[in-house]
Amino acid sequence: MTVKQLSMPELVDSCAQLGIGNVGLWREPVESYGLEATAKLVRDAGLTVTTLCRGGFFTAIDPRERAEALADNRRAIDEAATLGTDTLVLVSGGLPAGSRDLHGARERIADALAELGPYAEEHGVRLAIEPLHPMYASDRCVVSTLAQALDLAERFPAQQVGVTVDTYHIWWDDTAPAQIARAGASGRIHTFQLADWTTPLPEGVLTGRGQIGDGAIDMREWQRYVEDAGYTGAIEVELFNDGLWARDGREVLAETAARFVEHTV
Repeated sequence: MTVKQLSMPELVDSCAQLGIGNVGLWREPVESYGLEATAKLVRDAGLTVTTLCRGGFFTAIDPRERAEALADNRRAIDEAATLGTDTLVLVSGGLPAGSRDLHGARERIADALAELGPYAEEHGVRLAIEPLHPMYASDRCVVSTLAQALDLAERFPAQQVGVTVDTYHIWWDDTAPAQIARAGASGRIHTFQLADWTTPLPEGVLTGRGQIGDGAIDMREWQRYVEDAGYTGAIEVELFNDGLWARDGREVLAETAARFVEHTV
């Protein structure tokens, strides 16, 4: 999504030219290009798909809507397995219209995980709950902290449910380093993502993720936290940014790779 302006073949070709061996994919562009075609394209290029995003949106109250959400998540698990990734990132969902019941919404997430966890494990896929910044709690994700995400994940085996650690969403939380250590101790850090925090946020706030190095977050600090917790997996960069999307995608990808090296390793 960092370079969503690139077609799937352009993305794969650009990764090859830049020596990027890993790619995190989103369901929408995969569906647009075709699931089997995408799987073949990345496989033939020698790319490893680190994660598929996204599943989730479990908080509906209406039984029909809940059934539809579960069915869509089973499809997402199937897609992840086809693409060869072992991790499906979950955005859990916001409050249903007219509801103010955060606790009830979180319990419905747990109910969905209880149904989906065994199915995911059967397909070799782990579910990674991503806590989102509290500004998204009402409309997008009632899981706002790593502690809340882990409280849900720890009801289930680690090979079924863990967490996503995303700098953009947790950098403000002074309890997050301890929660990263908690997640690492039980093998529940399923992916680690980078994005910077820049202000002012754009209208709608969704596309406010800053390029690495342009904002307030110390990337090396958070990398150190996850590595000290035992994480050895890939580090993803996930940027939603209208300014970046308006530029040449190959240029943005090259810039992002260079910023990654500058601000992490």
